[in-house]
Amino acid sequence: MANKKDNTALEKIVSLCKRRGFVYPSSEIYGGLAAIYDYGHYGTLLKNNIRDSWWKDMIQMRDDVVGLDSAIFMHPTTWVASGHVGGFNDPQIDCKVCKNRFRADHLLKSYDIEADKATLEEINKHLSELRAKKKLKCPNCGSTNLTDAKVFSLMVKSNIGSPTEEFTEENVVYLRPETCGGIYLEYKNTVDSLHKKLPFGIAQVGKAFRNEIVARQFIFRTREFEQMEMQYFLHPSMMKEKYEMWKELRWNWYLANGIPADKIKWYKHEKLAHYASEAYDILYDFKIFGDFDEVEGIHARGNWDLTQHAKFSGVDLNYTDDDGKKFVPHVMETSAGLNRMLLMFLDFAYSEEAVKDETRIVMKFPKHLAPIKIAIFPLLRNKPELVKKAKELYLKLAKNYMCEFDDNGNIGKRYRRQDEIGTPYCVTVDFDSLEKGDVTVRDRDTMEQVRVKIADLENFFQDKFSR
Repeated sequence: MANKKDNTALEKIVSLCKRRGFVYPSSEIYGGLAAIYDYGHYGTLLKNNIRDSWWKDMIQMRDDVVGLDSAIFMHPTTWVASGHVGGFNDPQIDCKVCKNRFRADHLLKSYDIEADKATLEEINKHLSELRAKKKLKCPNCGSTNLTDAKVFSLMVKSNIGSPTEEFTEENVVYLRPETCGGIYLEYKNTVDSLHKKLPFGIAQVGKAFRNEIVARQFIFRTREFEQMEMQYFLHPSMMKEKYEMWKELRWNWYLANGIPADKIKWYKHEKLAHYASEAYDILYDFKIFGDFDEVEGIHARGNWDLTQHAKFSGVDLNYTDDDGKKFVPHVMETSAGLNRMLLMFLDFAYSEEAVKDETRIVMKFPKHLAPIKIAIFPLLRNKPELVKKAKELYLKLAKNYMCEFDDNGNIGKRYRRQDEIGTPYCVTVDFDSLEKGDVTVRDRDTMEQVRVKIADLENFFQDKFSR
């Protein structure tokens, strides 16, 4: 695919996110911490709205999926059983001149060599071939003095109990690299306490941590992030049917949340993990990257996970069906990155429009995802009667919608500020509002303004937000 990247697009998104309180660099007053971000007021609201839409579809609207909030810290044997301690790593390559480090498989991809699932031996063979042809260069400084690839563990270590200066086998614990580990550990408790029958799923939203070699692309790839995962437990005979069902359900979630079908596509993994029988990713066409990239994965994982945890824990994780037959359930997984989804919606919503002699920046979020639904303005901040009426209206509408009271600057500046926040509707209280009992409602996308009776506002917005 030809690179369509607009080099300024990502810079504009990053700038807007900081300027308008969506995303801030973490610990910025101390110089920041690479690839760690804080979410400001509007970023938190947007992220929560995306999460809630996912939660509603995955749990609230289904009787075969239940929720969970598992701990970040788990018994360290969890990650030995899952294979993470021994095999959760990336191939690292270093430049001896500029001292930058890179993922070797990503570097090879820039030479059109696909090495996503390659072994370390295969990766180093590709590097040697490029080096022999004098093609292998550092992407940062252009030096040809690059090391061979080596194993770099993605696990983030910590300790609990009595702190010591050294990590030892006795005190080391890991911050979970993915949330599904907690789901597998609570599979038995869920069956025993909720008496769920196969097929059923367990879903959760939570933080995960990975010590990425190179964390980049703003909030797309970070060392601390949130996942929205669901593990669907079933009899192996059901896998094909349920796998296709969940592929359709997850695809339709994007469409229902305003992402057009031509902005997403399926990517089928040809090289699979040893336990998987099929794996697809949903890719979104990021304007800021100039290409499609992964936002969600849907995987047929077999029964490897539960089998491993049964083996290492010594606990029987068999399921007994209505005929008295015992078997270890297979798992169909959906795994989405909440931070990546937030970036997807930021990328999709960002628009620039020429209005008279200026450029209007507007975030055209789907209305139900917008951080602020309605902004209420008094026409003039120095007129107490207007401010009082606007505050009364704000308190009334805030019972049902996330609203914002704004009296800072002239009306034009307030409109532009709310456009950049992505607020679908702005309501202005003026002198006619005091005399006639109506207000001006301005639409974000069309900029059209209409007068609406204050008494009719609740019905007006109920209609607008139900579409």
